Amino acid sequence: MMLRGVEFRCVGICVKPDQPQVAKRVAELDDWLRARGVEVLLDSQAGGWQGREGLELEELAARADLLVVLGGDGTILAAARAVGERPVPLLGVNLGTLGYLAETSSDELFDALEQAMAGRLVVARRMRIDVSVERGGRVASRNIALNDAVIGKSTLSRMIDLETRADDAYVTTYHADGLIVATPTGSSAYSLSAGGPLLLPDGASIVLTPICPHTLTQRPLVLPDSCRVEVLVRDTRGGEVHLTVDGQVGLQLEQGDRVWVVRSAHPALLLVSPGRSRFEVMREKLRWGER
Repeated sequence: MMLRGVEFRCVGICVKPDQPQVAKRVAELDDWLRARGVEVLLDSQAGGWQGREGLELEELAARADLLVVLGGDGTILAAARAVGERPVPLLGVNLGTLGYLAETSSDELFDALEQAMAGRLVVARRMRIDVSVERGGRVASRNIALNDAVIGKSTLSRMIDLETRADDAYVTTYHADGLIVATPTGSSAYSLSAGGPLLLPDGASIVLTPICPHTLTQRPLVLPDSCRVEVLVRDTRGGEVHLTVDGQVGLQLEQGDRVWVVRSAHPALLLVSPGRSRFEVMREKLRWGER
């Protein structure tokens, strides 16, 4: 979807923490936007560099019409989580090593902003998942994820048993180091490293990828996005088991906890170039198809 008729009156800038070399780029971006009559809000890190009051990421996401994210994929994931249910587009500028989500390079930043202001960038709607934990009949936590939800053991734990259902139908009990429940966007992350399939990120599916399963017949499984996935922590075998959402927020799970995963009604909105196909990004970022 093109950005026709969209006006960005307030732009928020958030940065990867502890990257002081980005301060000069933030100053240039701040001047560029203000010269065009745009209100600029900075996160606490960028605000400190500019000698101005900065905002916590959640407040920044609540007030801005557009978030420019200077960092890597981890910074994008944090910004997408902070946006919550607001339909705020994210322009990811890659300052990391891979930048699969943050497609725009630092050198392309101002050209991308010109195109965004002119309505020539595409809004890619990326499916997200709602992840909740039920403990003793009550909700112990609830999060939204762009990449994945991972149920895994600590390094000293034995294998765990995870009874898994889809729309109340029994799938299997994974006897493994853990289980990854991923979105199409997240299929290129931990799930791919664990042997899961690579999906186009603008698709609509839920991927179940076991981590080091004891039974080799338990292979990754692609489910329709309409499925409601339930994972019962049946046996922790005396070790620690954690739920980690997008690799950034987590909760220690207990035996008998149920993890519920459903498609979120609120996709993440990422600004991407209309001239760059998904296959080009896969070849460039993942070296996909190379011999």
